[in-house]
Amino acid sequence: MRILVLSHEFPPVGGGGGRVAQDIAIGLAARGYEIRVLTAHLDGLALVEDVAGVRVERLPSGRKSAFRAGLAEMMSYNWQAFQAGRKLLRTWKPDVIHAHFAVPAGAAAFALSRLDGVPYVLTVHLGDVPGAVPEKTDRWFKWIQPFTPPIWQGATRVVAVSEFTRHMARQHYNVPMQVIPNGVELSALPAHISGEGGAPRVVFAGRFMEQKNPAHLVQALTQLQELSWECAMLGDGPLLEDVRKTVRGAGLDERIRLPGWVTPEQVLNEFAHSDLLVLPSRSEGLSVVGVQALGMGLAMVLSDAGGNLELVRPGENGFLFPVGNVQALTSQLKCLLENPSMLQSAQIKSSEMAKQYDLPSIISDYEKLFSNLTSGAGALDHPQSS
Repeated sequence: MRILVLSHEFPPVGGGGGRVAQDIAIGLAARGYEIRVLTAHLDGLALVEDVAGVRVERLPSGRKSAFRAGLAEMMSYNWQAFQAGRKLLRTWKPDVIHAHFAVPAGAAAFALSRLDGVPYVLTVHLGDVPGAVPEKTDRWFKWIQPFTPPIWQGATRVVAVSEFTRHMARQHYNVPMQVIPNGVELSALPAHISGEGGAPRVVFAGRFMEQKNPAHLVQALTQLQELSWECAMLGDGPLLEDVRKTVRGAGLDERIRLPGWVTPEQVLNEFAHSDLLVLPSRSEGLSVVGVQALGMGLAMVLSDAGGNLELVRPGENGFLFPVGNVQALTSQLKCLLENPSMLQSAQIKSSEMAKQYDLPSIISDYEKLFSNLTSGAGALDHPQSS
């Protein structure tokens, strides 16, 4: 089977959604599927390359940053993907189009499907749902939302990466959706080697932007200076320098490391030496770093935003706290930092919970979806369809 993947984000460009697109593409290619990806180009990257058996074509779209794309850049990608896709419809003839993000890739998939009749599957990641990430997307959704219903209605299948993402999407689009969560290959993760003595290690990984809310972790740790801990805050973004200033102002330069952008491999290495993950996010679909941390046996202290609810069993593998509530975050961090046995128990529980997110199982769900689609099967055979 030939699958054309459309995604304006694909590593090293983009965040968690791009990594999900890559994982699924590589996983299907390893099972014999022929996969081509059309994604956005960034200076310094090859225009065409082979990534673990997946042909990746990067299209000039004016993208200037690996971690942020404006509406104009996304619309430019959409046009370039449509033009490149038209050629592939004639020369390569895909059986299915898989679009990650309803905006922008969904629009290109819709147009290509109307042009040639090839079916498309839409995977939505939350940021492409109106009102789900207001601080990030509300400005441009005011303009484009009236044009988006046909994209959702035209998809042969719609997949949401979490129950929360599906819940938010169903408020705007009355189409059947199934949930296939983001996954991680548990067997490929480095061994978790923390717990060998020394101060407990706290880690944050994500873009330094309002959605991820990194400043609240610094505020919480500032109130816990009397306790023993170390912290690494991994990532880059527009708020990084503000966070650096806050750390310096609190006199925590020696206890909170801010290395800036790091590779995915470096993130996993940091997780291997950490004890608990903190994500103070204002909104989340299903955090890829959250799933990775779960798989590596980290305790979790996450905001109760969106898909975070699916990664934490409060009191078992960690805690949830209300979005924006620094005092609740501080209290829950203190509870784990002061209680080594509770911290260890939470880590063991995270490892157990991670089994449901093992990547081979996720790839099998997509494989079943595509097989049903191309075989002409009717209703999806999936327990989370609705």
